[in-house]
Amino acid sequence: MHLIQMKKRLFFTLSIIGLIVVFLTQCMDFRKAAPANEKTFAGAATCRTCHQQISDSYLQNPHQQTTHSIGIQTLGTPTPDTYSFNDHLQVKIEKQGDAMYQVAYMDGKQTTTRRIDISIGSGEKAITYGTWEGNQLKQLPLSYFKQIKGWANSPGFPQHTAYFGRIIDARCLECHSSFVDRKIIQDDPLKVKEELVSGSLVYGIDCERCHGPAGKHVEFHLDHPQEKAAKYIALYQTLTKKQKMDACAVCHGGNDMEILKSVFAFKPGDDLRSYYTNASGNTAKKAPDVHGNQSDMLAESKCFIQSKTMDCTNCHQTHENLKGNLTSYSKRCISCHATIKHTAITLKNAVVKTNCIDCHMPKQSSGVISFQQAGKTGTSAYQLRTHKIGIYH
Repeated sequence: MHLIQMKKRLFFTLSIIGLIVVFLTQCMDFRKAAPANEKTFAGAATCRTCHQQISDSYLQNPHQQTTHSIGIQTLGTPTPDTYSFNDHLQVKIEKQGDAMYQVAYMDGKQTTTRRIDISIGSGEKAITYGTWEGNQLKQLPLSYFKQIKGWANSPGFPQHTAYFGRIIDARCLECHSSFVDRKIIQDDPLKVKEELVSGSLVYGIDCERCHGPAGKHVEFHLDHPQEKAAKYIALYQTLTKKQKMDACAVCHGGNDMEILKSVFAFKPGDDLRSYYTNASGNTAKKAPDVHGNQSDMLAESKCFIQSKTMDCTNCHQTHENLKGNLTSYSKRCISCHATIKHTAITLKNAVVKTNCIDCHMPKQSSGVISFQQAGKTGTSAYQLRTHKIGIYH
């Protein structure tokens, strides 16, 4: 009997030790191989162990939603679930087994079936979808647009056929994920292709994408728990105005620039001009597009030009989700423009004091993205809010 009690105690003790080890490995995994340096990543789960409130709040922010692994629960069942290219060709969203698929039908006969593996886009405006084919990620023909509350042909795709062949490369994921490893494969001297390592994909824009690799930061504070001042991590209050703008312009500075090196390596405080040419200030003759070029549009605003401190964070609280809260944004406007005078005609509008945004940052049509709705021969405009603050008539 005594031996049985000893075994029970030993089992209980080992169980407790096991639980402690599991908990600590969330913080310690990153330094198993070697001491951390400025390039060592800790992972968002590790950040959460000390910053739970901020982490939980950030989960509701659109940045965290920019890519997702797709299952039945995460996709949901948006309706309608069928898109008709014409009387003969349709693509349907279908559940098959434990996964969701986009399936093409020609005259009622199934022709192409691809599993939905990944979503790209926060869902605030639209979501497109990808499927893994080996180590290549390919975009699926249907995307979901909140603007029409339904499915449409993916932007830039052929209008009269269900196209399953567009490759999503690492460049796309540089602004829609936190990391993916890639390999350049050269089958012969004239053919080069990029392969992505699917298991390396870090979904969404996580803590370290904006604050830099946290391995050394975590290692230091585990060894020095009495030290409360943050070490070896980027704090935005310590950055210059240009550095703050560069940190956002990594993904919100346009997609028409020459890439010098992967922006996955960008850390807050870096000069974006070493990653892009024509970055942090558009010198091209054409106006910046409302899709993906918010930083250049803001830089053209009188508010920004005349302010020494204005940057993206004056209006956007990155750890929260304020999307759609126009009154909250308007309060930020009024904090600088409390004495602004409007005309009598303008003052007749009841929303003047609660909605500066729709007048001074109206939605505009993108010149680079449009989409085709079912049953329509032309394309529909994709509308986004301009970040060039001004007076619009």
